[in-house]
Amino acid sequence: MLLRFALKNLSGAGLRTALNVAVLSLVFVAIVTTQGLLEGMNRQASRAMVDAEYGGGQYWSPDFDPYDPLSYSQAQEPVPPRLRDLVERGAAVEELIVQGTIYPEGRVFPVLIRGIDPGQELLDLPAHVLSDSTAEIPGLIGERMARSTGLGAGDSVTLQWRDRNGTFDARDVTIDEVMKTTVQSIDKGQIWVPIETLRALTGRHGEATLVVVRQGETEHPEVEDWSFKTVDYLLTDIHNLIMSKTLGSMIVYVILLFLAMLAVFDTQILSIFHRRKEIGTLMAMGLTRRQVTVLFTLEGSLIGAFAAVLAFLYGAPALWWLSRVGWRLPETTDSYGFAVGEVLYPYYGPWLVVVTTVILLAVTTGVSYLPARRILKYRATEALRGKIL
Repeated sequence: MLLRFALKNLSGAGLRTALNVAVLSLVFVAIVTTQGLLEGMNRQASRAMVDAEYGGGQYWSPDFDPYDPLSYSQAQEPVPPRLRDLVERGAAVEELIVQGTIYPEGRVFPVLIRGIDPGQELLDLPAHVLSDSTAEIPGLIGERMARSTGLGAGDSVTLQWRDRNGTFDARDVTIDEVMKTTVQSIDKGQIWVPIETLRALTGRHGEATLVVVRQGETEHPEVEDWSFKTVDYLLTDIHNLIMSKTLGSMIVYVILLFLAMLAVFDTQILSIFHRRKEIGTLMAMGLTRRQVTVLFTLEGSLIGAFAAVLAFLYGAPALWWLSRVGWRLPETTDSYGFAVGEVLYPYYGPWLVVVTTVILLAVTTGVSYLPARRILKYRATEALRGKIL
């Protein structure tokens, strides 16, 4: 009976009900869309970094610290036998990182020289071009590196480095290919060369800075002094960044919900004020104060439910289309450090929709109950006369 009364009252409200439902549905779609974009950014960036750089985790040499540039000069160590076994059976790949300097067009440009096996297939890196080259020292750079240095495929540039004894040396490196990648950490300020060539140039035979394990590899042996970093550890920075963006967007969500709930609250206040005699009549017919309170709370809850249904009707096709075609990002986004490329593909998980729907219904119900609880103090005789306490 209360449900029928609530539906009849909402249909009788007409435009007022329609406006509340429309506003709430827009808030619902806005929250889901924004959260889907952030989750899509997180997944897209994480996947790109895992495929191109992190693999299934990394072993770091004892002195290696990617956040301390001073550690690079002493972060090369002989590869332990247990890690060498992983490399030989194709379950890992070695990387040797050495600081260096290039001189494109007479300019001084510090770089990290990264040596890698040209035949590796663990990482999404076109290292195979280094083995196909006829140059004495073949090199591979990314598009961002190419733009900042003015280098292109086929160009030669002087590369300087220090060997294991601290002696400076220099040779010309030929850029065989400019790769396109969304991962800036393997692009900006990086030049890739064959690892055995780099070992010979620096006198660091059999040494490496880190060892990348294949994705899905279950064997992670304990190696003295070398520390294994899991994928979750390596992705901590990107996860923290997305979390900070999510927390920042919460402020916008709260403002949107507050405005929408304010409309529902005002509607309930006006409804109770104008329907005083109706409340008295319902009480005189035998409904208790609590049942009448439930009636008005139910009306507010139904507004939230209708808003969720309406949001699904027009939001689901729109969000499905957006997840397929993606959101084209401006060129300036590349400078933010996100490995998402030119197009961002949102991800709308079922939990996102469920949690947002539950929050919307819970808040709507709570806001509807606040003004309706005053009915618990009404007397039927006073309500029939149009008076309120």
